[in-house]
Amino acid sequence: MTKLYLLIISATLCLYFSACGSNHNDELSHNHDHEHEAHDHESEEHDGEHKAGSDDEITLSPAMAERFGVTTETASISPFYDALKVSGEILSSPTDAAVLVAPTSGIISFNKDIEPGSPVRAGSAIARVSASGVTGGDPNMADKAALDAATRELNRIRPLYEDRLVTASEYNAALRDYEEAKAGYSASASAGTIKSPISGIITSIDANQGQYVEVGTLIASVSSSSKLTLRADVPQRYYNRIASFNDAVVSLPYSTKTVTLSETGGKRTASAANAAATSPGYIPVYFSFDNNGDFIPGSGVDVYLRSDNSSDLISVPLTALSEQQGQFYVFVRLDDECYRKVLVNTGRNNGERVEIRSGLKPGDNVVVTGTTTVRIAEASGTVPEGHSHNH
Repeated sequence: MTKLYLLIISATLCLYFSACGSNHNDELSHNHDHEHEAHDHESEEHDGEHKAGSDDEITLSPAMAERFGVTTETASISPFYDALKVSGEILSSPTDAAVLVAPTSGIISFNKDIEPGSPVRAGSAIARVSASGVTGGDPNMADKAALDAATRELNRIRPLYEDRLVTASEYNAALRDYEEAKAGYSASASAGTIKSPISGIITSIDANQGQYVEVGTLIASVSSSSKLTLRADVPQRYYNRIASFNDAVVSLPYSTKTVTLSETGGKRTASAANAAATSPGYIPVYFSFDNNGDFIPGSGVDVYLRSDNSSDLISVPLTALSEQQGQFYVFVRLDDECYRKVLVNTGRNNGERVEIRSGLKPGDNVVVTGTTTVRIAEASGTVPEGHSHNH
């Protein structure tokens, strides 16, 4: 898809530059006879100035720049927050996950269209367990029979006790039998219905249709994924820096996006002192945040742990960089339709921006989106006639 996109941009720009060149040559031819003698000396000086000052200039009309999303940012000395790049994992929050178990022993039967990935509402049934046809019957039905018998006996003896026709010990024995039978019987187990306690997505089904299950057997798992947890694994050599990390920028492996957790309600939830290490030599740091739809629980990610410490320097978004033969460049806009490629020396990377140690100065108008379009315009080699910048 990326190659096709570049091909389309290249073809469009080539057509544009060809058309501009043709129109410009027609205009020069039309005016040449009228102005040649009066401006011959001036044109020679202007052409000499253009050749001397515009070999590295790139032409792109404002209309084409707008069409292909070319935007700029003025370079300035501003706070740059340091970050440490580590690996991490997106985890489901324990409060947004639930496991469903068999309420009784018997044969399980799932409801229609229940499978991993199916959405469920809180209180909705996903399956039913029945002991019908199973040798030994439903043990919960025996509990129900015992409760019914204890209830009848208690109802019989209570008015007799009130009339002092039976002793207190006889009444207390009937009451005890009733409470024990009540504790042993579960109405929901008797129904055999398995319901989800939360709304969300079924993440796993751990039993098969028609399988015999014992009471308490894991049947399925549900996750709402509205809240997620990030575990960032920090090498132990950076232990002294852990206290300063209060935010994280996450680079997603299945997308070109980066997400700053503080912008999704994220906050740090655990420090190294009370978090158990998942791998020897690493200290886990945890963040809790709202799932904005960009995250897949269980996926591994690159994490830039951002500290409170900042430095005043020139930086640009990562999208501004163009790598060519192992070196990094940015494109600086000189005027509405002219750009120049500038070699830069980069420094620290905090996941969103990169430090520029040399190559830019405050006030430079740097291309931050659409760098591919400007690079294609550079490859076309087209320079506007009579256009020159001497810097």
